[in-house]
Amino acid sequence: MKAGFDCGRYLEAQKAAILDRIEHFDGRLYLEFGGKLLYDYHAARVLPGYDPNVKIQLLEQLSSDAEILLCIHAGDIEKRRLRGDFGITYDSDALKLIDDLKARGLPVIGVVVTRYRGQPAAEAFMKGLSRRGVNVHAHSPTTGYPSDVDLIASEEGYGRNPYIPCSRRLVIVTGPGPGSGKLATCLSQLYFEHRLGLNSGYAKFESFPVWNLPLEHPVNVAYEAATADIGDFNMIDPFHLAATGVQSVNYNRDVEAFPLLKRLLERITGAECQYRSPTDMGVNRMAVGIDDEQVVSEAARQELIRRYFRYRCEYVTGLGESAAVEKAQALMEQHGLSPDRRAVVRPAREAAGQDGLSEGPTVGAALELPDGRMITARTSGLMTASAALVLNAVKCAGGLPAEMHLLSPGTIDSIARLKIDALGAASCILDLREVLVALSVSAMTSPAAEMAMGHLADLRGCEAHISSIPGAGDSAGLRELGINLTSDPVFAQGQLWLGRTG
Repeated sequence: MKAGFDCGRYLEAQKAAILDRIEHFDGRLYLEFGGKLLYDYHAARVLPGYDPNVKIQLLEQLSSDAEILLCIHAGDIEKRRLRGDFGITYDSDALKLIDDLKARGLPVIGVVVTRYRGQPAAEAFMKGLSRRGVNVHAHSPTTGYPSDVDLIASEEGYGRNPYIPCSRRLVIVTGPGPGSGKLATCLSQLYFEHRLGLNSGYAKFESFPVWNLPLEHPVNVAYEAATADIGDFNMIDPFHLAATGVQSVNYNRDVEAFPLLKRLLERITGAECQYRSPTDMGVNRMAVGIDDEQVVSEAARQELIRRYFRYRCEYVTGLGESAAVEKAQALMEQHGLSPDRRAVVRPAREAAGQDGLSEGPTVGAALELPDGRMITARTSGLMTASAALVLNAVKCAGGLPAEMHLLSPGTIDSIARLKIDALGAASCILDLREVLVALSVSAMTSPAAEMAMGHLADLRGCEAHISSIPGAGDSAGLRELGINLTSDPVFAQGQLWLGRTG
């Protein structure tokens, strides 16, 4: 898709806004990072041209002034909540985030497990981190929250938490997802620092919703769809409207929490709160980067449809609830969208020889190349639809004949025998991950296979759809190739276990 967002312009504006906010306080600025710190693929999908790691680039520019606290909700560890774009749990994502930040020279000074009540999985997580040399702190649910401000900001409230010593002017407080306890951690730190005589403050690094875009702008609607599983919704910030006469967009949790947060900040600091609204509290220059409204709006509409498919699949697999499906469907209908607006859906269903909404023996798949060419595939006796789709796509991208075989029969036969004879698999059909291994082996002797491998990178960011929920090897392979995948919410051949290929 054509770029519609200037990442460099956004980066400069956001950096300037953060540096300005730091100057508002004599002590430290605790900056809560909303959204994902690393690999923000939602932002990259709705804002073509946005670098999913631009926040890290920003922190690298501020590295001499910044250090990082990582928060994770004990309940998310216990429930094994998943980060969909990686297919890993939040606790695993926290470990990955620590490693990624360390590799970039950005210090994580501690991990805070929030709302800890002795959950066994959270206890094991903390022990594992501690034994690897990571500073771990547990925050129990705050006494008096949310109604008793005096009790919350007292020795029986935030005072029961451990204080985490910090040494730099900017403390980034982040986590693997929403509801991780970032705000409570910031306020707990402020409670201790003001008692130490430090005039420290709080602000929030925001990406979505974009406060100075209309409420019904597709970018903001796509964010509402992205948070349908936790019940969030966008709204006009009533506090900002009352204070300034200007409409700005925020979301329900920030608006609902503002009166309490304002009173807490005043109780902790002993001074009038400088913020008139949750919008004032945020640092968000996202709109500055949008330079093609049409491109960005269409990308956001496509994200809304992707979320709809994702929630439907999560519902049938037991990972989600019907409310998220209903919310995403309602948002699509409000904006005149349907699943067929996603160009790869109908070709995938047609490749399956069915409407894609009933279980059947054949799976179809479709992928749109960057130049608009549509590639299709279906299951065979040798490989899954996903595997065949990727091979067809790289052949097309490389100008190779469609009928050319990229994998040697000997390689395919060897992997099939390994699956059946040594690993006890029920099927010899190769999934995408297995086919990629076979392609790399074939590339040693086949110039065509080597050329095809060189075009795998061309598939990053392409759109694809499958007429049934993919198995583990297919979903992992497509995700690692960077393909934006959706699927119909049915199981191939009535299978219940997605680890099987077919």
